[in-house]
Amino acid sequence: MNLKRACIYPKDIQRITGRSERYGRKLLQEIKDFLGKESYQFITIKEFAQYSGIEEEIVNKYLID
Repeated sequence: MNLKRACIYPKDIQRITGRSERYGRKLLQEIKDFLGKESYQFITIKEFAQYSGIEEEIVNKYLID
């Protein structure tokens, strides 16, 4: 059984958007603020897809295992 990760990291956002890793960190913080999450909590792939407007299937194609 091939399991995928449930959360997304700044490096993943860099690969998806073509922007810098620093932009990925900033975007994750904006999403956490928007969703009311604490700094230690993770952002799921589904939450990122909903916030960014990018389909979840497309996000999954860019993930690094």
